Amino acid sequence: MKPYILGIDIGTGSTKAVALTLTGEALGVVQNHYPINNPEPGYSEQDPLLIWHAFVKCMQDITARVGYAPVTVSFSSAMHSIILVDETGTPLSPMITWADARSEDIAQELRHSVQGAEIYRITGTPIHAMSPLCKLIWLRTNKPELFIQAAQFISIKEFIWFKLFGSFEIDYSIASATGLFDILKLDWSVEACKLAGISAAKLSIPRNTTYHRNNLNPDTAALLNISQQTHFVIGASDGCCANLGSHTTGPGIAALTIGTSGAVRITSPKPVYNFDGMTFNYLLNQDTFVCGGAVNNGGIAINWLLQNFLQKEKLTPADYDELFATIDTIPAASDGLIFLPYLYGERAPLWDTQTSGGFLNIKPAHTRAHFLRAALEGVCFALYDVLKTVEDASVNITQVNISGGFVSSATWTQILADITGKRLVVLQPEDASAVGAIYLAAQVLHPESYDQLTHVDNQTVIEPNAQNHERYSKLFPIFKKLYRDLMDSMHRLHELDI
Repeated sequence: MKPYILGIDIGTGSTKAVALTLTGEALGVVQNHYPINNPEPGYSEQDPLLIWHAFVKCMQDITARVGYAPVTVSFSSAMHSIILVDETGTPLSPMITWADARSEDIAQELRHSVQGAEIYRITGTPIHAMSPLCKLIWLRTNKPELFIQAAQFISIKEFIWFKLFGSFEIDYSIASATGLFDILKLDWSVEACKLAGISAAKLSIPRNTTYHRNNLNPDTAALLNISQQTHFVIGASDGCCANLGSHTTGPGIAALTIGTSGAVRITSPKPVYNFDGMTFNYLLNQDTFVCGGAVNNGGIAINWLLQNFLQKEKLTPADYDELFATIDTIPAASDGLIFLPYLYGERAPLWDTQTSGGFLNIKPAHTRAHFLRAALEGVCFALYDVLKTVEDASVNITQVNISGGFVSSATWTQILADITGKRLVVLQPEDASAVGAIYLAAQVLHPESYDQLTHVDNQTVIEPNAQNHERYSKLFPIFKKLYRDLMDSMHRLHELDI
């Protein structure tokens, strides 16, 4: 039997378990899904117990598939969730996810205030409705009885950790994404907690991302099909783990991930602030920051494209193949057709939930294929906007390590390379967050195996086409200016609600 580490990635739509031996051999991957509920416009909620059950099922499935239990389990998790629980860790209401927008008015007012700028400086978290800080202010104002009843305010990873060990503990990485944590002092911010209307006692104990425990109670160990002495590493957020898992920890290298949404991240020994674009600054560990920005419209915008332009209801791999084959018939820059991809509002660097999508410069010669290509280019332009924002505030980026499902498309990755003008490298094509959690565990519990575990034999490189990059460089300033020119009209249309 080969000892292995299990990386658990608790995502918004599913929990995934990835098993790697101490020499880096993949033993298996399992995944269990759960729904997102939208009971009212702007609401995004989930049942935390369903996520716990998905985690348990992943543990049971992977041990059954491999045939024996892992020596170590380590966590990656989506950020910005919040659950109100009582003293026993029982949820008092559904979990509010990162995508919940009900506190947008609070975020808008705070973002444009002197106090908001100071909170951003202290916490490194953009002032946005995704932030637990803004969610707490909304709950205090709109659900005062529930707010007072809560014994603790926790994230989904803290919920699972409490069910494992009966202790409210949070890693530095998830804490640094709450808008409540002082990223330099490594403790809860007095100023942010006061603004939220809570005491630090109602928040979990902060721990470094390599913090680990064992000694599960017998019933929990039996439920998970593992030994009581199996070590659990608290791990980090999915974005920070993805940087580690995609080997993006050196200077001049960025990580770019596209899933449902998308993100650009670099690692830095200090925060990288941009008070206009509000780049985030999350902790990978006590000495390393992961800085960057996230967009709302990644794969979700492409799915909208397929469902509405190609009339595909249940998407299959063949549908994506058809999309990319169609796009390949159109030249770079889509003969001047531009798509603003803000179908679901936008995070970095716009931070505008009221913006919307649009096609501009439509001409009689533009065909359906032009619209399809322009839409994909629009998503890449938005990510390039974030990349430039991060680069302008830090160091010149010469290489971008990419991960996520989109890396399987040569068309999509080439468009991204041509728009950014950067060398793209695929090192860890999928499951970078779960693999990053495994690497964190190896650093602290299996250091003798770390070099072999993290060694990469093969990589795929995508070089930009200089001619295409020149064409895109003429469109990019127009793409950026269009949002500013149309923002007022977009907001007025949003307010009409017709």
